[in-house]
Amino acid sequence: MHLHILGICGTFMGGIAALARAAGHTVTGCDANVYPPMSDQLRALGIDLIEGWDARQVDIGADIFVIGNVVARGKQPLMEAILDRNLPYTSGPQWLAENVLRDKWVLAVAGTHGKTTTSAMLAWILEDAGLAPSFLIGGIPQNFGISARRTDSPFFVIEADEYDTAFFDKRSKFVHYRPRTVILNNLEYDHADIFPDLAAIETQFHHLVRTVPGNGLILANGADVNLDRVLARGCWTPVERFGCPTGWRGGEPDAEGGFDVHFAATLQGRVNWRLMGEHNRMNALAAIGAARHAGVPAGVAIDALSRFESVKRRMEVVGAVSGVTVYDDFAHHPTAIATTVAGLRRKVGGARILAVLEPRSNTMKLGVMKAQLSASLAEADRIYCYGSELGWDAVGALAPLGDKALVVNDIDRLVARLVEDVRPGDHVLMMSNGGFGGVHRKLLTALQRRGAEVTR
Repeated sequence: MHLHILGICGTFMGGIAALARAAGHTVTGCDANVYPPMSDQLRALGIDLIEGWDARQVDIGADIFVIGNVVARGKQPLMEAILDRNLPYTSGPQWLAENVLRDKWVLAVAGTHGKTTTSAMLAWILEDAGLAPSFLIGGIPQNFGISARRTDSPFFVIEADEYDTAFFDKRSKFVHYRPRTVILNNLEYDHADIFPDLAAIETQFHHLVRTVPGNGLILANGADVNLDRVLARGCWTPVERFGCPTGWRGGEPDAEGGFDVHFAATLQGRVNWRLMGEHNRMNALAAIGAARHAGVPAGVAIDALSRFESVKRRMEVVGAVSGVTVYDDFAHHPTAIATTVAGLRRKVGGARILAVLEPRSNTMKLGVMKAQLSASLAEADRIYCYGSELGWDAVGALAPLGDKALVVNDIDRLVARLVEDVRPGDHVLMMSNGGFGGVHRKLLTALQRRGAEVTR
């Protein structure tokens, strides 16, 4: 079968392309911006890419067009031509469900925060236990180096996103996956471009709960009242809680980040790793519980996490110059920002943290979360906000932080200001769910240049 994928360079749709190619299908695709690294990954798989949405692509010879949720009515000539000619099309999640997931034991990881990291942990635990799972994850787990993989294993780990499926299917993506094991990490208001309020998201999570069979398992955050409301609407599946005394619980971490794991008040083992933050401990508890449902003993899962290498762009050190360490992180919601800053603070103690934020997600651009932004950054010593193309007053939103906050509307000026401000021993934390104009490398290059000038 020949699939032509619209929006192929997104992480999810690119993952579908890789899975389809591995299954022996002919795959081509198009996107508005075809650029590395996804374009390089796809071409290495023998997938031809087309830049743009030219309507002439209807004649490419595809048996079916797979539509990503970047596509909208009236914006892409190709989509209008597909509709006008009554050509077969489907959404990415539906194609995945019908052609890949149907005969699999699906382990789905849902929640506002931590989906990518928890999915990566779970896939690694199964891999380390010899179960060789297939997976589709919205990031690149460093243990694997790829975001999607197809194997003959009965197990499939998937990051289960609540974002809508396609312009013609406004259900959340995850309702298509029919999982047997589900992790519900947490639930907050997000995706303001899709959902009018928290109650609308809770309804979608309830739809997911309705799809889990009676012989399945739901791992739910035991400290999240929003998830309590979701489950109270109806649940026909056994539930295990994590992050609470009666379920999976983590002990206090040591200086390196290691912690004991308990289940129903019984010690299961100790995770020895260097990941910091309560969020990572909660992610680990959920992954251990989900793996246990798939047959991996808790002790084996705990041991596997000692070899877990996290995910790219999750507190990833991208470089260090002249005693200044630069990190890249995906945080873009106030809760994730606060958790990330707190985790770094625990790691570096009293050293200075310079937090650099690009409010780039649709929710952040709408200004829905601006009132929580200053509190989420409070633990940083200096705050820099890239305020270009925002529809709200970033200076006013960060005013509670006083003179330690600065809003800059130009990337080069932002880099220049950082170079002026940083000193040896500082930690520069870049946070964005996009490329952030390559600011990480620009800063490292500028610091190298400054160091060279000083030594002359």
